[in-house]
Amino acid sequence: MKHILCYGDSNTWGFNPITQERFARDVRWTGVLRQVLGDDYEIIEEGLNGRTTVWDDPIEGYKNGRRYLIPCLESHWPLDLVVIMLGTNDLKTRFNLSAFDIAQGACAVLNTVLHLNTRIKGAAPQALLMAPPPVGKLTLFAEMFQGAEEKSRTFAHHYKRIADELGCAFFDTSTVIASSDLDGIHLEQGEHSKLGHALAGKVKELIG
Repeated sequence: MKHILCYGDSNTWGFNPITQERFARDVRWTGVLRQVLGDDYEIIEEGLNGRTTVWDDPIEGYKNGRRYLIPCLESHWPLDLVVIMLGTNDLKTRFNLSAFDIAQGACAVLNTVLHLNTRIKGAAPQALLMAPPPVGKLTLFAEMFQGAEEKSRTFAHHYKRIADELGCAFFDTSTVIASSDLDGIHLEQGEHSKLGHALAGKVKELIG
């Protein structure tokens, strides 16, 4: 069995922009991925609302993605693949970050995966870095994410550069999904389905 860790924020957790609750297990893109790949793959969901790449949130707290990832990787060891989709929450006005700096945060998270074998005996898992889709029409979160739309449109460029530099796989999610205009941040049910199906093909390319 292949073991895949999906590490992300509220769009991995499955936040429903219509109800503001959580999508059902088989509706979330991780659940769709599980169904498409079948019983030879174990999909481990690690989504957290508000999770950043490497930044400590002064308001919400305990959202630093790199800090939690280290024990997370060790507790789920061994792993064949780690899928990372983070960066949207770094766009919050409180952090005042450029798209370049957000990509550097993703780079630090990615390096944590790639250097796992320095802490645990055995080969580090492969990694797939995913650029989150650009922010859509902001409504409820407009003030919290002021200026995020323009920055998010350059995510794919910066994330691909990071993936190329580190020699890992890359996927631009904007080629298959779009953020909901209901809040500008989250994915509607149909987008979860599209992402899960698209990733299944990518996973098979990477780990068979």
